[in-house]
Amino acid sequence: MKKQILCMLFMVGLGSLIFAQNPILESYKLGEGLRFIGKSGYELKLTGYAQPYVDFKSYTDDNYEEGYTRFRLRRARFRISGKSANSKIDYRFQADLSGISEVGDNNAGAPLLDAWIRYSITKRIKIIFGQKATPTDNRELPMGSQTLQLVERSRLTSAFSSIREFGFFAQGNFRTGGGTYLRPQIAVTNGDGLNAFDADHGGLKIGGRIDFLPFGLFNNFGQFRQADVMRENTPKFVIGAHFSNNYGMSSRRGRAGGAIVYLNDSLRESLPNYMKFGIDFLFKYKGFSALGEFISSRAVVPSDITTRVRNDGSTSTTFLVDGVQDVENYVKGRMMLGSAYNLQMGYYFKSRISIDARYTHLKADEHSFLNNGTFYNRPNYYTLGVSKYFGRGYGFKIQGDVTYNEALDGSNDLYGAPMNGNEWVFRIITTISF
Repeated sequence: MKKQILCMLFMVGLGSLIFAQNPILESYKLGEGLRFIGKSGYELKLTGYAQPYVDFKSYTDDNYEEGYTRFRLRRARFRISGKSANSKIDYRFQADLSGISEVGDNNAGAPLLDAWIRYSITKRIKIIFGQKATPTDNRELPMGSQTLQLVERSRLTSAFSSIREFGFFAQGNFRTGGGTYLRPQIAVTNGDGLNAFDADHGGLKIGGRIDFLPFGLFNNFGQFRQADVMRENTPKFVIGAHFSNNYGMSSRRGRAGGAIVYLNDSLRESLPNYMKFGIDFLFKYKGFSALGEFISSRAVVPSDITTRVRNDGSTSTTFLVDGVQDVENYVKGRMMLGSAYNLQMGYYFKSRISIDARYTHLKADEHSFLNNGTFYNRPNYYTLGVSKYFGRGYGFKIQGDVTYNEALDGSNDLYGAPMNGNEWVFRIITTISF
């Protein structure tokens, strides 16, 4: 809570400093924020949204007479962004006070989401320094949370994404003839996810993405928003590929540095490398949208690991897998290793009602945390959702969806107790933006 308060005070202080220069309100649109222009020509934009949320889970196991219901504030975000008078420099600060991360887990200790500054070397090439969504994740991850066509992101995203990282980024946007565009991106980060306030672990993470748009650019940032509320008049399509190598990772997927640490005989850190690659696409046309993603990961475990560090800081030299000392497969068993694909599509009617469906499949390696009975061990997820948008855009909407999860033998319920059968999850969320 203290970090959340300090973060909000910083945001308020920054806003007060900027407003001391008496900017003028230039425009306002529900869901798109307030846009101010300063006398010298600089631009400032304030946006934010809140998402009250409820979900209910039930089980097909006859031993469960009832499931559980949970109410919470899924997101509560406030963003300050702007750019200089000559548009050579722009920036963003974004905080979330809900205490929930992008993929739904507890994130109370890290309320600061975005904090970066970007410099335009040319109109086509830009460099960024700071903390932001990484281009080495799947396509769904950098899409605005308030623009999702279903209540939650796919299980592929929660299983493999590192979400935000701190480091250097480069972006390109090149027109390649005939109205086509090529958009390459490069990222060099610390590989520990959000900014590491404690000791930094391992080496750097290096990766990139390249996108190709054969039919020109999407309208109103549609490449980074899901449902086709703009009802594109001509087909819009983007296809891309991404790759990354995290040299010395100390967590399951590069999201929380220092969560899992190993040592060698000299008691120096010895950490596995984590490689990830994927391909994905997005298509929109006259209210119809389709998103497809494939991702795969693998790990290389150092041969000199002899010791592991427990959560309480103590150490152990046991690496038991099925009762046998097996360092390599023990290490892999704590990482997100395997592959997955996600397919979703929907239609946004002129009545501002959207009907959407999604299928996600996870394929775990033999030794992978994707086999964990409580959190994963569920290869197939089927989701159907309905959304009602009030007004043109994403300013105010109500969404509901239902997901059927197929659970393999050895799966557990939310509390870690063994279960038989599968799961039903019902969700409702309201998005209120300014």
